[in-house]
Amino acid sequence: MSLPFSPRVAEWFRERFGSPTPVQAAGWPPITCGESTLIAAPTGSGKTLAAFLCAIDRLLRLEAAGELPDTTQVVYVSPLKALGNDIQRNLLAPLAELGASELLRVLVRTGDTPPAARAAMIRRPPHVLITTPESLYILLTAEKSRGFLARDPDGHGLQIIER
Repeated sequence: MSLPFSPRVAEWFRERFGSPTPVQAAGWPPITCGESTLIAAPTGSGKTLAAFLCAIDRLLRLEAAGELPDTTQVVYVSPLKALGNDIQRNLLAPLAELGASELLRVLVRTGDTPPAARAAMIRRPPHVLITTPESLYILLTAEKSRGFLARDPDGHGLQIIER
């Protein structure tokens, strides 16, 4: 199977995993086409990597072209704070192996995030934000914190419509 990634990411994947799981093979075509995709599969089937690898590849392509905006591009909402921390660790490992841990910022924002770290996120937003539903609500409703989720001048980021 031809992988829908840049040569850098495709080579990393082949060296690390060989071939995609059925979930990954089925999920990557619609994800890379920008379609909304729901992957429901058992634990250990590769569904998290299926989604994140597409995002990593897109962010690395933007970075290579000098077009990576300094805004949050991916929001992962975890039902549990502990799971969010696990997701961050599991995402940082591939980024390190791809030589991208210094290029892409991945941060967790929960109710336990210290005020200094929250302020730092506002000044320099993560490219990938991992959060909980409660913290996402706060980010979207608090004027200062939602600023890093809003669109930048080039149209990147979330469209926040106030009524």
